[in-house]
Amino acid sequence: MKILYYDCFSGISGDMNLGAMLDLGVDPAYLLGELKKVNIDDSYEIRISREKRRGIEGTRFEVLLQTHDHSHQHRTYSDIARLLEESGVSARAKNTGLNIFRKVAEAEAKVHGCDVEEVHFHEVGALDSIVDIVGAAVCLDYLQVDRVLSSPVEIGGGFVRCTHGILPVPAPATVEILRGIPLKSGAVAFETTTPTGAAILAATVDSFTDKLNFTPVKIGYGVGQRDTEIPNVLRIYLGESGEGESDPDVAEQDAWVLECNIDDMNPELYDAVMDRLFEKGALDVTLTPILMKKSRPAVTLSVICDQERKKEMEEILWLHTSTFGLRAYRISKVMLKRDFSTVETKYGPVTMKQAYFKGKRIKSKPEYEDCKRLAGEKGVSILEILDFLSSGKCR
Repeated sequence: MKILYYDCFSGISGDMNLGAMLDLGVDPAYLLGELKKVNIDDSYEIRISREKRRGIEGTRFEVLLQTHDHSHQHRTYSDIARLLEESGVSARAKNTGLNIFRKVAEAEAKVHGCDVEEVHFHEVGALDSIVDIVGAAVCLDYLQVDRVLSSPVEIGGGFVRCTHGILPVPAPATVEILRGIPLKSGAVAFETTTPTGAAILAATVDSFTDKLNFTPVKIGYGVGQRDTEIPNVLRIYLGESGEGESDPDVAEQDAWVLECNIDDMNPELYDAVMDRLFEKGALDVTLTPILMKKSRPAVTLSVICDQERKKEMEEILWLHTSTFGLRAYRISKVMLKRDFSTVETKYGPVTMKQAYFKGKRIKSKPEYEDCKRLAGEKGVSILEILDFLSSGKCR
């Protein structure tokens, strides 16, 4: 399995991404040739050079525009989507580019309160973004990787100046794009991740993790515009993972376990606590009976959640249980690929969950809530419905 890993210790921008891709081994002539297949009327020039940041040498990618005034010109998202759809790049690159640009447009639409199709991009920003986004899609298509991974993303700090004035870092559109993605902040007092860089990650990365469970084969460095106290570069790994290490039917992601031991709470309250945890996005909640000091019976309440839900889970445990302390530790959550289908029974439709491994369906089970609901509606036992499902008489 061919792995691409974004190491965003200094954030990511569209130009840094293209510099790192070229440094990794993408043919510059191929990239420039594919970019010319997008019918942009404006004249621009690409400059590719070698530069250093804090002793690290990498590739700098720059879009140089004509000097005429672009300040009152703009393109809508619809205009740009049409440009990409009518371009001569490969179908895979075209689809990736459209997905990336839509991430930006959806964020801008939400921030500014308008429809996605009406989002306007100032001409200079649009031209840069078209080159950066189409270039990113072309490079990914060129590398033909099986899986894209990324570290948590450094966003920087302070404030950024844009056409709308001075905004906090991350800018509203950037943070909207990064919703659900693990972040780091404060390494430097300026913006390290741009909307374009954020959208590239949001549209292409399969999983975010600090773990490098692959063998690096090539490493590329894309140089950013600034020279700061930390190396302003994006590092990208191209690696391999053996068949025994990974399977396309098995997904792995980082998660957190939060635990507390409770010996002084009314047991009737646990049901409400569990409901609240699940409502807020807990992946799993369990209660385990234990014996504490002086042989007191107690319960270990365990919660599994994603990084972005961790603080919410902690707050629920502080406010809705009697605990005075928590344990938290990171785990790796491994899941089989699954899909859902509906079968018709004489009681009504039931959703079935199927799991796959190495391309074969290995498990299938009905959704309990469907069986419970139908049992109540039809006045039969849940066991009767489960027996009927296992008999093979369903359509």
